[in-house]
Amino acid sequence: MNDSSRRTFLRGAGLLGAGAAVSALPALGAPAASATFGHQGPDTEDGRFTLAVLPDTQYLFDADRGDPAPLDATLRYVTGGGENIVFLAHLGDLTENGQPGEFDQISRSFQHLDRRRFPYSTLAGNHDIKSSTDDQRGRTPYLDAFGPQRQRGSRTFRGASPDGYNSHHVFRAGGREWLLLALDWRPSAGGLEWARSVLARNPRLPAILTIHELVWADEAGQARLSEFGQKVWDELIAGNDQIFLTLNGHYWPPGRAVKRNDAGHDVHLHITNYQDRYYGGSAMIRLYRFDLARNVIDVRTVSPWLADQAPRLNELQRREIERTGPADYFSLEIDFESRFAGFAPAPVPPARPAERQLIRGTVAYWRFEGRDGAPVSAVDGVRDLSGRGNDLVRVTLPGSAPEALRFSSEFSARQPSRSSLRFDGGKKPARGGYLRTADSAPMNAETFARGYTFEAFVKLPEDFKDGKHSWAAIFGRQGSGGKAGKTGDDPGEPSATLSLSDGAAFQWAVFPVNQNGISTCWGHELALREWIHVAAVNDGRRTTLYVDGCPVLRNPKTAAAGIANPGGSWLIGAYAYDSIVEQAFHGWLGDVRVVGRALEPREFMLG
Repeated sequence: MNDSSRRTFLRGAGLLGAGAAVSALPALGAPAASATFGHQGPDTEDGRFTLAVLPDTQYLFDADRGDPAPLDATLRYVTGGGENIVFLAHLGDLTENGQPGEFDQISRSFQHLDRRRFPYSTLAGNHDIKSSTDDQRGRTPYLDAFGPQRQRGSRTFRGASPDGYNSHHVFRAGGREWLLLALDWRPSAGGLEWARSVLARNPRLPAILTIHELVWADEAGQARLSEFGQKVWDELIAGNDQIFLTLNGHYWPPGRAVKRNDAGHDVHLHITNYQDRYYGGSAMIRLYRFDLARNVIDVRTVSPWLADQAPRLNELQRREIERTGPADYFSLEIDFESRFAGFAPAPVPPARPAERQLIRGTVAYWRFEGRDGAPVSAVDGVRDLSGRGNDLVRVTLPGSAPEALRFSSEFSARQPSRSSLRFDGGKKPARGGYLRTADSAPMNAETFARGYTFEAFVKLPEDFKDGKHSWAAIFGRQGSGGKAGKTGDDPGEPSATLSLSDGAAFQWAVFPVNQNGISTCWGHELALREWIHVAAVNDGRRTTLYVDGCPVLRNPKTAAAGIANPGGSWLIGAYAYDSIVEQAFHGWLGDVRVVGRALEPREFMLG
């Protein structure tokens, strides 16, 4: 069937290509008054968590000219339980003059975190100590107030350099551990060696480096390494692939840059400092919200102190509640699994036994296990592991090579097996290879009157949307609705097909036993180069299409029971119009299972 006739058949029900929505961060508000966070702690297994970053607070603690109120409000917000904040990192210049009285004041503010055992790190900036010295300077008011002795009760503190000015912390978030290095204003050669030794002792942990000076930025927000920052890059960052993000203060305005390390991977270099803004920066914090499922870090810059006063603020103050320029409010796209693969490859769970997938009502179960790159045998085909005899035989379209349908070592980590089939099909003319149920397969006579579940793992290649693969099918019937006695809509359509539109959206279209026309479930536009699980589920009354275990929107409410039987085979990886195969699938297909009842999502092969 050509695309224009299909559009007629769909009667204007085509999908619109929706733009990718940007997930907004939660609205900032006053934190909870109680300290329940201190008792329960953050959800360390949630794939969405936040690292709070606090830059230069020096003007708030400047002899008799400061005011701890903004910092106190920020620390209350951090421990208030919102946004799943797992750690707070201060970037140095806690005080203006490094005097004992100033440290007494800011130390009292930080006691709010100590009492709640909330994890945090600090480091000395050039205003906290004598700026001409490195970490071998000896005892200072900073070290007396914020040295290693203060962290003894911390659940994340893992130790400090012998001088006490450099520390490292390990916090758990998103179901894994993360390393944070907090380095001095001027780490010495020994300090940098200490940092390298920490990385060597924790070789599988992704690392965030905090330091007071590393990069500076121009007015456009483009960051560049300072002279000292270049030294730190050369001697610590470039050769340690674990470091993927660096954070520093000291300079203003804020900015960011991306630089490639020796392994060829991106390192994100960020400077954040607001001491030049109203009220010494109003104790603004950067909220780095990690979303491991979306492979993104959403970054936001806010002042909880000003937000708390919002109804009473004047125009100047309101402008400072939240910074929304491109250097203050942005998102980083990071494929975490790929970025960390060099030092912490994601563990691949072992294959799950086929027997465990043979749940009640299983009609057929196919997994595609063969030598990577080897064509599927035209003699052996693929055996039905359910034992019900619904074996598959290979069909090669005219003019196509055996390699057009071959085994692949690629697989979805969620599927039971550890292999797939690679289909290299197309249309105009039809090309590629596909599978069909053997003539003797009992499934060929099945109408699924009591319900059904068809599920599979699918991955689409980058060129799927090139116009040559629209309406490629994952599975369906070779026989048409007309051969099953249906006269409604377009009788030449298959009695059942799970196809993909030119926009890579699933369409489950069937002629039910109780209808003369077609019942259609529509999915949404899919991501390419990613494994996706799809399931079409019918409970004997209604049909629901699921993508990755989630129901899609456009599922019909009209009753639909069973699938009309035109006779003949079921197809895996091919679409047939008027019983003639017009094209083979283009992409990867993992495990496929058919069950003669409606499954709950928890019963899918997702594990």
